[in-house]
Amino acid sequence: MPLIIFAFFTYGSAIATRAYMGEASAQAGTALRLAVSALSGHLNRYEALPALIADHDDIKELVSAPDDTALRDAANLYLKEINGLLKSSDIYVVKPDGETIAASNYDGPGSFVGQNFSYRPYFQDAIEGRQARFYALGTTSLKRGYYFAAPIRTGADIRGVIVFKVDIDMIESSWGGGEYKIFVSDPEGIIFMSGSPEWLYGAILPLTADRIARTEASRRYANARLTELPVTRQRFEPHELMTLVGERGSSEYLVLSHYMSAEDWTVNVLMETSSIRTQARTALAAVFLILCIAGLTVAVLRQRRARLAERMQLQTEARNELERRVEERTADLARVNSRIEEEISERRLTEQQLRQTQADLIQAGKLAGLGQMSAALSHEFNQPLAAAKTYTDSASVLIDRGRTEEARDNIRRIGGLIDRMAAISRHLRNFARKPNEKLGSVSLDEAMHDTLEIIAWRLKAADAELRLDLGTRPPVVRAGSVRLQQVLVNVISNAADAVEGLEDRRIEVSAFEEAGKVVLTVRDHGPGVPAAIAERIFDPFFTTKGVGKGLGLGLSISYNIIKDFGGSLSAANHPEGGAVFHIELQSAAGLMPEAAE
Repeated sequence: MPLIIFAFFTYGSAIATRAYMGEASAQAGTALRLAVSALSGHLNRYEALPALIADHDDIKELVSAPDDTALRDAANLYLKEINGLLKSSDIYVVKPDGETIAASNYDGPGSFVGQNFSYRPYFQDAIEGRQARFYALGTTSLKRGYYFAAPIRTGADIRGVIVFKVDIDMIESSWGGGEYKIFVSDPEGIIFMSGSPEWLYGAILPLTADRIARTEASRRYANARLTELPVTRQRFEPHELMTLVGERGSSEYLVLSHYMSAEDWTVNVLMETSSIRTQARTALAAVFLILCIAGLTVAVLRQRRARLAERMQLQTEARNELERRVEERTADLARVNSRIEEEISERRLTEQQLRQTQADLIQAGKLAGLGQMSAALSHEFNQPLAAAKTYTDSASVLIDRGRTEEARDNIRRIGGLIDRMAAISRHLRNFARKPNEKLGSVSLDEAMHDTLEIIAWRLKAADAELRLDLGTRPPVVRAGSVRLQQVLVNVISNAADAVEGLEDRRIEVSAFEEAGKVVLTVRDHGPGVPAAIAERIFDPFFTTKGVGKGLGLGLSISYNIIKDFGGSLSAANHPEGGAVFHIELQSAAGLMPEAAE
């Protein structure tokens, strides 16, 4: 029996490895073709460009007069523009002696201008009239690239060479992290491109003196340090294998290669054979396990019926237990829902009472403000009444004397005074009434006009100067007209209190709109908001005024009114002195203003 098992694993392993190796070779071959196609496609995009640029008039004029500064500047700008459009690495013009006279990187720290590239094979081929290709590490930029070169002809003469350098890092970066390791090696076996950075500039062929000499003659890799990788090659039937010793031990790879004659490159795709051999062993073990499982199937089938019956009994018991728990949970949820509904009802009642209290406070604040206005309003009404009495007496005398035209003029003046008193009365009546809850579009211009009618007495009493700037097109906000006026009356009145008795009694009101919001600022030039009360300024019944001069409700009510509008009210100190109140509201631009309250 042990001999049969040994023979089974020995011959079976060879057959399984051969099969999986062939499958892996086919997959790696597909990856190799894709890598070659990507490289060829990327490079062929730029192949015809050097000849086209060499035929440009500015380039021909430059190589005909290489010492002309103006021509050099024009060529530098042209090459930089073309390089940016084509997303290449560098483009530069070289004189027949190898000196670079114009380059796309002329203004960079690693400029090619003034560098001599006569030692490069691409220059030597192009100056002899041939289209040239070359891949190398730049001696100036120290960046790898693929070079295309073409002669610059003026008539039958070759006056210079145009060189087009293409960046290959983008393709190389796509090779990392996959199941395949891809690299490109030159004729000397030195790796020039690799998805594994540790292999870069390593040699998979012995670095003999001839190979090193040919590499140094072209300075293909500049000052890069070349190392010989510890590589051992072998074969498994038709497949080429390579063992590479690294920091983490040795690894065996299946190798597929493709030589690109135009570029003089060899593209190599490596796939680790450890996974292939593991698959072969796994498949062999699976076959062995299948045979073992087949022997156990009969025993399993015998026990299946007994276990099935036992399982059905357990499922029945579990279902009964689940139904019992569901019933208990349902009853618990019903009780919880009942408590939640009671709490919701209580919260709604509390919220309704809170809103009623808030509305009463708002009305109380307005009536308190009206009480404070009464003395000044008495003066506002007494002046027109006294003037009207004078005009009446004068009109009676003028009528007795037959001067009816002058008497009519007095009567018109009396009518104007009556209109003025009616306007003041109307604004006070609107201000004092309770608003409804409807919000709509309110013009800041109209709201400010009505506000000034109400607080004109306060500004006059404080001898304050109000400067208003609402822009060429005053904003329209979503608010309630009367409640917005109450906020403006409170804030501007506080500003008048702040500047009363000071030298600078300016109050500046401005508004601007941005990102669907309207910001209204009210700034005074008073002492500002003390830091000790900054956090309490909007608290109910908090005031810094003397006894009998305020209830401490104005800013608190204003804060809640603006919050109801979906906006915000805040206070801060201006860097140049004084307090600034910011009222932020939702913009209602594009909507016709309507009566909101």
